[in-house]
Amino acid sequence: MRTFGHIDGTFIGDIFDNRAALAKSGIHPPIQAGISGGSKEGADSIVLSGGYEDDEDFGNEIIYTGAGGRDENTGKQIADQQLTRTNLALAKNRLEGLPVRVTRSYKHKSRYSPKTGYEYAGLYNVVDYWYEKGRSGFKVWRYKLVLIDSVLPALDEVQDLSPEYGSTKRTEVIVQRIIRDSAIAKKVKQWHNYQCQICGIAINTFGGLYAEAAHIQPLGKPHYGPDTADNILCLCPNHHVMFDNGVFSISNNFTLIGIKGELRTTIKHEIGKQFLEYHREHYLNQNKN
Repeated sequence: MRTFGHIDGTFIGDIFDNRAALAKSGIHPPIQAGISGGSKEGADSIVLSGGYEDDEDFGNEIIYTGAGGRDENTGKQIADQQLTRTNLALAKNRLEGLPVRVTRSYKHKSRYSPKTGYEYAGLYNVVDYWYEKGRSGFKVWRYKLVLIDSVLPALDEVQDLSPEYGSTKRTEVIVQRIIRDSAIAKKVKQWHNYQCQICGIAINTFGGLYAEAAHIQPLGKPHYGPDTADNILCLCPNHHVMFDNGVFSISNNFTLIGIKGELRTTIKHEIGKQFLEYHREHYLNQNKN
């Protein structure tokens, strides 16, 4: 059974001599694999070991490369990666809000890596994942990991004693979500009368109409999409999640790819074709094509 969160008796900054010691601690069970996880459960742990040239380590943020497509002898990327097995497990973390333990190896080229052994770095959230051409020219899956506040437990089991229903075990997972609702995003929603540009639904709450602003090319590194109206769609929560996770994308003539239909548009709202192209290249689930 996988443990999502800290391992009892281990602490951030603990250093282990080798992979066997790291596995024995429970932080990262596999002796060789860089990702510990299952496609249906999620990934409980990863090790940064310098094996993939596309990895980027900024300390609190990590751009991690998925597994597969490498030559076993040279370590070079020789084929496209697939969103299966452990790569799919990391995507599951993003969907379920599951934390992943991160360990840095002395082989990992980063200012944050230990000089020797393997250092446990703590819990990270998988906040994004996408598909793109790596340095080798082959397509790789990349994941943006953001450090969870290490002062707070990322996974904690508590007992709720209810006299009527008995003991209920609850699992608390800290999920970090960046919420942006600028004046530009509000204007886009107003242009569409808060109706989803995919299904046409406007959610009427006690506080008024509700819709979400979905950036076509995500903001911030490593995507650097602009916070402009031509990079924003007005979507319902369901289609926002589907769009962000590559279930569907949009062609330049606004027909939908991956699901049936056509993007609802208005003359007031011009959409940047370059952002649609970016989304198709980086997020459209290639395994469904």
